[in-house]
Amino acid sequence: MSAEVSLEEVIPEQAFADLLRAEGEAFFRLTNTLVRHRSENWTKRHYYQLLIDSDELESFLDDFGAGDNETYHVLRELVASVRWFALSGFNLTHLWGRLDSYHVAEIMPEGEAQQAREALELAKGFLTRAVEALLWAVREEARSVGAEPTAETFPEQNLALARPRLRLPRNVGEEVLVDEQQKVAEVASKFLAASEVLEGVSIRKVADPLERRSFLGNICSEAQARVYEATVHNLQSTYDTYIAHTGLEKGDDRLRRLRGCTSASLHMLASVTYLTHFVERHGGGRQSVAAEERIASLVSRDRVEDLILNVLLYWANQFMQRGRALALELLPAYTNVQELQVGLPEQFKLHARPASLIVGIVNHYGTPVEMEIEGESCNAASILELLVTIGSHPEARQFTFRGDENPLRDIGRLFEHGLGERGMGTLPEGLEYLRRG
Repeated sequence: MSAEVSLEEVIPEQAFADLLRAEGEAFFRLTNTLVRHRSENWTKRHYYQLLIDSDELESFLDDFGAGDNETYHVLRELVASVRWFALSGFNLTHLWGRLDSYHVAEIMPEGEAQQAREALELAKGFLTRAVEALLWAVREEARSVGAEPTAETFPEQNLALARPRLRLPRNVGEEVLVDEQQKVAEVASKFLAASEVLEGVSIRKVADPLERRSFLGNICSEAQARVYEATVHNLQSTYDTYIAHTGLEKGDDRLRRLRGCTSASLHMLASVTYLTHFVERHGGGRQSVAAEERIASLVSRDRVEDLILNVLLYWANQFMQRGRALALELLPAYTNVQELQVGLPEQFKLHARPASLIVGIVNHYGTPVEMEIEGESCNAASILELLVTIGSHPEARQFTFRGDENPLRDIGRLFEHGLGERGMGTLPEGLEYLRRG
């Protein structure tokens, strides 16, 4: 019987240097091209190619466990840092090229659009200088471990062309609604909710580095940054799935401006996520002292945090707040706001389960609905608010709902058919989505 072959084998460090020299050739050829450019002339294509090559080199280093090796772990962290800064640079360079087509200047106070451009220009400049410093450090580190970088350059005609990422519509759990006006109302409502998320954390500029670090620690961990980004990303996805390129969009310039505010904010927030990851990974004691000290000597954490708060988060919030007026105009224009009064039959109580069905109807349509009980109002999309208000009026039998005709129609039918208390199978046609929830 033959002996079993081990699935893992240790490779000598010098032998790995030879592999690294070959595997890193494309990365170092691109590096040679970039450092010979003036960094302010880097285009989106330069950043996109850098993303591709740094990601491949980082994956190669990870495949061999370079992050856990004394000789190679600093190199691995430098390459990873290049990738995170390149991601941010790519996003902001894309935003710079699209800012006019987003039409955000049309809804900003006089002079504010120019301030936004100047802030974006400063951000781009800082990022390119940071990437340039990191690229030189990667070359020096590769040379120090015996993987001498090539002196060849990367032909600029071979730079990859960034293409949009294709994806299917994000519509799990959604009913396919053919009413475009209903979708406009839903997007306007989601925009208002997203703008409230950012406004709710009281984003403000902070000059003092220690105060700024403390402030960011409270409002913008990497996990929080991903929530902000995902909230706006989902908003944009809904718009692009149901409104983009429709007759409604062509006929209403407010829709394109709302989409522009959304996109401008999203690019800023994506960069916030990338740079917050960098700060937490390389400034929080998660890496070796040698790696953190090397990176800190190249890129100032204070400067990165200044960029995160005073440029990226600040202007992401400004774009969303400037778009609020548009959303507030669009919402009544694309909804038929009505009032519905319903009575609760004696044999039923409005407890948690039927209340959750009301919430399900409101969230299904995505437009605001208010419920009033004996003069007290609440947001009918929030199960918590609904239950607190119901609990404050346990003897109430009459309820008033205000909002678009579509959710109100379904709420009325829910009450007519016993709030699902006789079994979900008794709900009428048209409320099947509640059974799926």
